[in-house]
Amino acid sequence: MNVIVTQYAASVDLTLASESLATSSTLLVGIESNQVDNTTTRYDDAILNGFVTVGTTPTTNTKIVLYAWGSLVSLATIGKDTLDGTASAETLTNAEVARGILKPLVVLDVVATTTDIRYNYGPLSIAAALGLDRLPPFWGVFMTHNTVAALNATAGNHKCSYVGIKDEIVTS
Repeated sequence: MNVIVTQYAASVDLTLASESLATSSTLLVGIESNQVDNTTTRYDDAILNGFVTVGTTPTTNTKIVLYAWGSLVSLATIGKDTLDGTASAETLTNAEVARGILKPLVVLDVVATTTDIRYNYGPLSIAAALGLDRLPPFWGVFMTHNTVAALNATAGNHKCSYVGIKDEIVTS
């Protein structure tokens, strides 16, 4: 008899240097994670989890947005607008281009002007955010915010990690 068993990989940190990330009134300026190459592991999905910490006196009724992107080829080969698969600051060309590339993972509403509040997120399915039932060969995330103040400057006050999951057929 064959049984499908879900396998969970060890947690992996994404490089997403959100510390001191400047505000973006248009939500087009942000930080890109390192690209995840799924061609070897061939995970069915990746479950994202993490937190981000606001900086000094953020403005209320603003937001921190985390997006997912996917690609059939490495962004090192064919980029998507300014995204190149390397963890770095990026400015997307315009909102229409961003909508074509990025799919929302989570919107964190900033509801207080209190300094250094930690906003947790996850678990979030990358495949579901991309509208797929499986991960594409390459994927990553993009973060932006419009809190007016830069995010907290300490790297340890921000984390973005994922767990790959894969269904395997086990003969019993």
